Amino acid sequence: MIDKSAIVHPSAKIAPDAVIGPNVVIGENVTIGSGTRVIANAYIEHSEIGERCTISPFATIGSEPQDLGYKGEPTKVIIGNDTIVKENVTIHRAANCGDLTTRIGSKCLIMVGAHIAHNCVLEDEVILANLATLAGHIHVGRGAFIGGMSVFHQNIRIGTMAIVSGFSAARSDILPYSKGEGRPPVPRGLNVIALKRRGVPLEERTNINAAFKLLISEEYNTTQAIEKIRAEIPMNKYIETMLEFIQNSKRGVLLKSHKSGHQSLDSES
Repeated sequence: MIDKSAIVHPSAKIAPDAVIGPNVVIGENVTIGSGTRVIANAYIEHSEIGERCTISPFATIGSEPQDLGYKGEPTKVIIGNDTIVKENVTIHRAANCGDLTTRIGSKCLIMVGAHIAHNCVLEDEVILANLATLAGHIHVGRGAFIGGMSVFHQNIRIGTMAIVSGFSAARSDILPYSKGEGRPPVPRGLNVIALKRRGVPLEERTNINAAFKLLISEEYNTTQAIEKIRAEIPMNKYIETMLEFIQNSKRGVLLKSHKSGHQSLDSES
């Protein structure tokens, strides 16, 4: 159903059972999947929206990136199935680089006023709380939770199942499975609840925690910690993911509190 007040570009492809509400604007090069609802006053262009998604009022998806080098090249946004985009969210299409796509996975929840910049990639089941802001080219792993009013520098990675508390700010990569808070969000512990929900056995969780403690220990540098982990702790795929994440980092992984620069919450207590 398409409301009579909606404006729909002739190139748009809309599933017959999709719902397009009052005063919605659907621009060129848009595909909207089966069962998706686009509620009043939303704006979409140059985007592929999956099935059973909800696009809330005044959300803007697929508008031009905030990149001075962008000159109108044909780029886009892709959103998976069952994703919810709440009010006043902005999701920009890609700049003229990479695969020319800003990507959001399935079963994501993007809360009120969040911003996802050009060329970001959000894997499945990511949650961005109110007013969370992602600069360009950020990769967010599956099941990560980003707290409200938190901000992230371009080109960083936020690991799978990581939690970053509200009002945090990061310029370095965030370790998978970690819980962090502050400016920068220093890791405080493991996201044990997420690991339990995904069926990770107690023995594996215990080993992950042992590896995590070595990585954040002031007693060892990162290279020493990794060597000790590989020598002393039974490996599993979750530990391997953490170590590979660190070793592949281009911006560095935040593991310890630094006394210079931004203070952590520990130094404020």
